[in-house]
Amino acid sequence: MLKMAVILLTFIMLSLVNAQDVPEIDIYCGDMNCYEVLGVTRDSPKRDIAKNYRKLAGKWHPDMFRTPEEKEEAEKKFMQIATAYETLREDESRAEYDYMLDHPEEMWRNYYRYYRRRVGPKVDVRLVLAVTISLISAAQYYFSWNNYNEAIKCLAAIPKYRIQATEIAKGEGLLKKDKKADRGKTKEALKEEEENIIRGVIANKMDIRGGYAKPHWTDILWVQLVLLPYTMIRWVHFYSRWVWRFYILREEYGDEEKMYLLRKQMGISQGQFDMMEEDELEEMLEDELWKPENYKEYKAKKEAEMRVKMAESGRYKQYRRYMKNHGNDRMTFDDS
Repeated sequence: MLKMAVILLTFIMLSLVNAQDVPEIDIYCGDMNCYEVLGVTRDSPKRDIAKNYRKLAGKWHPDMFRTPEEKEEAEKKFMQIATAYETLREDESRAEYDYMLDHPEEMWRNYYRYYRRRVGPKVDVRLVLAVTISLISAAQYYFSWNNYNEAIKCLAAIPKYRIQATEIAKGEGLLKKDKKADRGKTKEALKEEEENIIRGVIANKMDIRGGYAKPHWTDILWVQLVLLPYTMIRWVHFYSRWVWRFYILREEYGDEEKMYLLRKQMGISQGQFDMMEEDELEEMLEDELWKPENYKEYKAKKEAEMRVKMAESGRYKQYRRYMKNHGNDRMTFDDS
């Protein structure tokens, strides 16, 4: 953004100057033509350009001079030689320079190409975006699996689920001891195998939803971007069908539509909504909380109950006394 701002500022400054007031100078190499600086012609091959550059760079290198005045003059000349070589050594930049020489009347386009090359990014922006999206996708996939494994590990530590998983594993013969196969294994290795079997049973039998659900390849950012046109088409189809059915035809909402409206009323994501208990959702549907007026009344009731509950809480009372006596902008330390 900063580089683009520099280019834009340059154009604004140039636009304030009349074309006839601009001095006849080479915007690349100053007071000389870049070909003249290197002592070559426009038809010279790259080999001759590189040869003359090495010769002139050795001649005008500042270390070859002694007095400060000579060094200063040599440094300016050396920079001009280096600029000329940088301009002519690559086919793309050389073609842009030749275009400027052939079309001096296109001043603004020539200035744009010059500053775009000087202050523009050296790496293709498309490559940067591709690498960035790939890194984000890889990190997303890794952390999703990490969260899922942590959820399985946590469930395996809960006695209720561990006992059920152990019974299922025994019933399927997964924990059957094989003395020949287990021969030579340490207790730690056998314990780790049993733990992996129990976690595997939990992973297969447990329906984990929300942020700790089992990752799927369609959730990766790269895949989401590839499927974006398809997603947009589905979104347009969904809302068009919704308007047609429920606004024009005045059809009654089904359970799926009521669930969708309920989630919108609650203002939560699909993952958070999936983590709610089915009994709670059924109760909310029976109370018709998918209707805005009913949900607003339900929310006010819940907030009132929460205030009463907090008012009766000993910790909350202690917190209110502290806030009343000390305020929210003081911190005290117990030095006893």
